[in-house]
Amino acid sequence: MLLAVEDLHVAYGAIHALQGVSLSVGAGEVVTLIGANGAGKSTLLRTVSGLVRPRSGTIQYDRTVRLDTLPPHTIVREGISHVPEGRHVFANLTVRENLLLGAYQRRDRREIAQTLERTFALFPVLRERLGQSAATLSGGEQQMLAIGRALMARPQLLLLDEPSLGLAPRVVQTIFQIIREINAQGTTILLVEQNAHQALRVAHRGYVLQTGRIVLEDTGANLLRSPEVRAAYLGD
Repeated sequence: MLLAVEDLHVAYGAIHALQGVSLSVGAGEVVTLIGANGAGKSTLLRTVSGLVRPRSGTIQYDRTVRLDTLPPHTIVREGISHVPEGRHVFANLTVRENLLLGAYQRRDRREIAQTLERTFALFPVLRERLGQSAATLSGGEQQMLAIGRALMARPQLLLLDEPSLGLAPRVVQTIFQIIREINAQGTTILLVEQNAHQALRVAHRGYVLQTGRIVLEDTGANLLRSPEVRAAYLGD
């Protein structure tokens, strides 16, 4: 397994946000986490990327690396990029500057240029907006920039938190098609997404998180057919 989370407990003061969560992500997979607001999905991603420290439990990466003991910049260097909820692009910087910040730990200029070209192949609109400030982009373009910036680090594992949030349906379709393409090119993805239908369609496997606990695990296709999931998250 590329990522193995075991018995993870995370608390914010008296709030026990994650309560014994265990999950795994295999190399080459898209794994999705679905659940209601406040279930702990974003907390889990933030803990994997080192932004939140667990109270107990382990996060093993690539079989040998204990992520729960590492700072965020080292976790990026190990091959994990995190696209946070709300995009968080640098509004006063240009598209080009935002993208290059994603590669700030790299020194291989020729390969950085190649990664930039691959990013433009996924997001042609970013090439067109290269000199614009990120503040002038639409919401969908900012989401593409946030994903592109994360890809500039050449991650083996990409953490995506609510990539479709606040976007028009047509743009949502585009974002999920790009997620498929990124995965097809060899990047493993752990996806948190309120749009459960889209998330489960793109996922190899999924977990349902409920008030800090995993309550269901199956393939994406089986979860789409699950009466419990359909009733709670798909509006049936």
